[in-house]
Amino acid sequence: MSDHSISAPSPRQTGYLLTPGPITTTLSVKQAMLTDWGSWDNDFNLLTASIRQQLLALAHAEAEFSCVLLQGSGTYAVEATLATLVPRSGKLLILMNGAYGQRMAKICDYLGRDYVSLDMGDYLPPEPAEVARLLAADPAISHVAVVHCETSSGILNPVEAIAKVVKTAGRSLIIDSMSGFGALPVDARSLPFDALISSANKCLEGVPGFAFSLIRTGVLQQCAGNAHSLSLDLFDQWQYMERTGQWRYTPPTHTVAALAQALQEHTAEGGVAGRLARYRQNRDVMLAGMRQLGFRTLLEDDWLSPIIVTFFCPPPPFDFKAFYAALKQRGFIIYPGKLTAVDSFRIGCIGQVAAAQMQQLVSAVAEACQELGLSLPVPLPAHLTSSTVAQA
Repeated sequence: MSDHSISAPSPRQTGYLLTPGPITTTLSVKQAMLTDWGSWDNDFNLLTASIRQQLLALAHAEAEFSCVLLQGSGTYAVEATLATLVPRSGKLLILMNGAYGQRMAKICDYLGRDYVSLDMGDYLPPEPAEVARLLAADPAISHVAVVHCETSSGILNPVEAIAKVVKTAGRSLIIDSMSGFGALPVDARSLPFDALISSANKCLEGVPGFAFSLIRTGVLQQCAGNAHSLSLDLFDQWQYMERTGQWRYTPPTHTVAALAQALQEHTAEGGVAGRLARYRQNRDVMLAGMRQLGFRTLLEDDWLSPIIVTFFCPPPPFDFKAFYAALKQRGFIIYPGKLTAVDSFRIGCIGQVAAAQMQQLVSAVAEACQELGLSLPVPLPAHLTSSTVAQA
């Protein structure tokens, strides 16, 4: 792992983005977008091919997988992957513990795909034994979908154990690693899955504009005619890229160039291991400081990811909008909560931030609380008992 320094935000940037993406990027990634590319030009085709190979290499998936790039946000790629891989006669088991598992169910409603769900609520991981039971009880289930890191809560799901169960049952696993790929280790040589979905603007530290799916080539070859949509047909997109080296339709050229630069910087930082080490340090520094100020995490420490952390909102007079504005004024942009039962907010650990910025954030939180008339340490919300608090 190389030394890693973080530059200050650029003048037009309002602050460090402590979100699950988009994230704060380096100046060099921004500068990579200053060149205009021809979408059919051979140089751009070579750039596309290089990115596809590098993404496969990050997952040790070169031997048996293909990388299919797709214009649009991560949700575009999730919908495209489900539509392409799950045939119209198939049935999906969706493992839910937050908004992104719920979104898969909504996608299936639009697609007309049959599905069942294992909904664990806001903060519990799916139990592999329960997944095994559901698969044994319903032979119609052909595919299982799981979110690697569910950023609604920040939970890191037990993907490795789930993958073993799904393989034993002879079913196909689809992993939404939108917020984790590039920092959370993935090794296709030992982790059995048929598709993994992610995006340019998360842990790879590129910018928004396209996403991608790593799909087992033998599986992808059987997917002709599954998709409901021309533009979201990953089988057709893959065939065209393989045949011509080009995207079927106008690619986000500047975003592609930005990711090419971001991947160089990912390698220079030490790859997946180097990035994970920095994100973990970000989380640990931020977490220690926030807990010292009295803030409580939703999750137990065993389930905390290095991607984003969810905190309970203190009782009134705490007001999230005022708190957000006070932090933004001090150069930090955080994320609102997405929990169904309690008020919360989230702080991301990814992007071009390091321990120094996390220490500055904690100081900014303390100043914001004082500005808003909150006592420190902040009190626990009255409706939360000690049994619901995840930390010691």
